[in-house]
Amino acid sequence: DEVTLYCNEEKVKPDDVAAHLQSANVIVKPYDNVVLDVQSHLASNTRNKVWLDNSRSNYAVSRVIPEANLVDAQNAITPMKACKNTAEMEGMRQAHIVDGAAMAHFMAWLEHAIIVEGRSVSEVEIDLVLTGYRAQQPGFKEVSFPTIAGVGANGAIVHYRAAEGSDLLKYLDRNQPVLIDSGGQYEYGTTDVTRTWHLGEATDTFKEMYTRVLKGNIGVDTMIFPENTPGFVLDVFARKSIWEIRKDYGHGTGHGVGAALNVHEGPHGISPRWTNKETLKKGMVTSNEPGFYDDGNFGIRIENLLEIVEVDGDAAANGEEPANKKQKVESKKFLKFAKLTMIPIQKNLINIDIMTDAELDWLDAYHEEVFKKVSPLLEEGSPAMNWLVKSCEKIERRRK
Repeated sequence: DEVTLYCNEEKVKPDDVAAHLQSANVIVKPYDNVVLDVQSHLASNTRNKVWLDNSRSNYAVSRVIPEANLVDAQNAITPMKACKNTAEMEGMRQAHIVDGAAMAHFMAWLEHAIIVEGRSVSEVEIDLVLTGYRAQQPGFKEVSFPTIAGVGANGAIVHYRAAEGSDLLKYLDRNQPVLIDSGGQYEYGTTDVTRTWHLGEATDTFKEMYTRVLKGNIGVDTMIFPENTPGFVLDVFARKSIWEIRKDYGHGTGHGVGAALNVHEGPHGISPRWTNKETLKKGMVTSNEPGFYDDGNFGIRIENLLEIVEVDGDAAANGEEPANKKQKVESKKFLKFAKLTMIPIQKNLINIDIMTDAELDWLDAYHEEVFKKVSPLLEEGSPAMNWLVKSCEKIERRRK
């Protein structure tokens, strides 16, 4: 058996790549040859078939395949990539721990620059310095996508990209927030995280919206749901808190993420678009990124990556019926999320008056987990460690 890979041959020029493909009986052909080869395959025997996912193929290929010869189905590799194996998931967990260390170094630097030195920092410098700290981590290859660093009104531009000389370029100081959506591509895993920071005194309106976005993030994170639930079912939990005040955001809540592969990887997602009925399965990784955008003023997004795991067998803790009550659903498996991202959430932007005790408990538990996993990578007494210690302290509760 042999496989033909159609791609830009520059991508497989390194000797080790070429040797690996040859040992696996993979023939490499120019990408432009694929249409002619499909036509030749069909012409050689009228009963020949072509397996193609029409929802993800280009028109040049799909138009030459008669309907009678088409097997229109999801690529068999897609679910294999989506449901990570043990080694892939371990790599993803490790990538997020070293990413947390990089972010601790970066935030210590940023706070010192803004608060201690009293200077302003451009969006481009934010990008360069953050990437530099990621590059110091073992196994770092490149950023997983171009960094989005939006100060003030630029944070409301969902896919903003700062550039020197641009009329839109802004500088961060103590008077404006910054939304930073960034990620690293490591040899063993892929990260994607968004945090919104304010190093001065935020307005009450900003704090309310920040808190409601956080409540949405927690709403998805804490969900327990039966297997074979499509992602759109969970989207409402991300939006509930901002819907309560007649607000919304115009993007999906979550996308799949590859293991040292594409940062946006299907087939699953969490969004209000009901057309994606792909069900959530154990081993998948998804982002959880509710937001709010006040055009011309600011943007807020809080994004963690989550892995999907099975709920343990503690029936009472999971709210299930006692085992002696026979039910038709007793064989159904239930799933939940486990956190991958290990980066603190800014506590002084939270309005605790609209947080529940359970949500505050979630925050404290998350910060405890972040500190436990990230602190061993930081030097005792270093600016990064001091920042992590402060950021992971328990949040101050309202007095009863």
